[in-house]
Amino acid sequence: MRAISPRTWGPPEVLAEVEVERPEPGPTEILVRVHAAGVNATDWKARSHGGLGLWGDPPILGHDVSGVVEAVGLGVTIYRVGDEVFGMPRFPWQAGAYAEYVAAPARQFARKPASLDHTEAAALPLTGLTAWQALTETARLRPGQRVLVHGAAGGFGHVALQVAKALGAYVIGTAGTSTHPDLRELGLDEAVDYTRVDFTEVLSDIDVVLDPIGGDYASRSLRVLRRGGVLISLAGPQEVPAPVEAEVRGVSAGFTLVEPDYAGLLAIAELVQAGKLRPVIDTVFPLEQAAAAHRRAEQGGNTGKIVLRAPR
Repeated sequence: MRAISPRTWGPPEVLAEVEVERPEPGPTEILVRVHAAGVNATDWKARSHGGLGLWGDPPILGHDVSGVVEAVGLGVTIYRVGDEVFGMPRFPWQAGAYAEYVAAPARQFARKPASLDHTEAAALPLTGLTAWQALTETARLRPGQRVLVHGAAGGFGHVALQVAKALGAYVIGTAGTSTHPDLRELGLDEAVDYTRVDFTEVLSDIDVVLDPIGGDYASRSLRVLRRGGVLISLAGPQEVPAPVEAEVRGVSAGFTLVEPDYAGLLAIAELVQAGKLRPVIDTVFPLEQAAAAHRRAEQGGNTGKIVLRAPR
């Protein structure tokens, strides 16, 4: 089968199409014919320096996948050949979604919502699960609480704000003015243009901050949290403010790493079916143009998700 692999770690140009053996599903696994693969920050960051180093030989990027079950392994009863599924298998270990086929544990997928096509479904697993786990498990979000989502128009942010809204939160987002009308249609209650206003000067009493950006956003976000509030850094453990700084302000701050989650995927699918969550697609590239997709992602400023379309 065809797949996308970095010849070495470095800029987008290191990505190349390779021929590898098609995987076979083991016990409790399914083989999925990939129709689309989402592009996430973790993909291009790993491509640049190797990430956590949890790779196969050859390394094949990608975790978000939507496709059709091609074969089932021993003991699998929840899927049959021909079922449409989506998921984020094996994360942070190699899943190999930038390929024509993926084999992974059956319960690291869920049935694709019928209202979404494969491109839309591939945009949801990692972002949706990250938001769901961060808000429901890490922050223990309660209805009526105030949530601040940084980068609200981005691939993660536009999904996170909808999940927070579906959980009953009052949701504020930082994003450029041009995106505000669309974000309000997605449920955003209040928008702050980060290019014109310092969010620390206009916001306060925030219960939960989701920060996928890093840099000084994390330390600045501590200033807008109420005592007892929670800052969840998603950009990396190195982006978490010093514990003493959070302690002085009476808040908690930490990094969370998303995990494969069957129950979480079912919850995400239910939100889609209920009309409370819909992915926005920024750009779709064919699989062989993965390097162009990564360049687009690294430029920033994308509204919604970047997705790769696999050959059929």
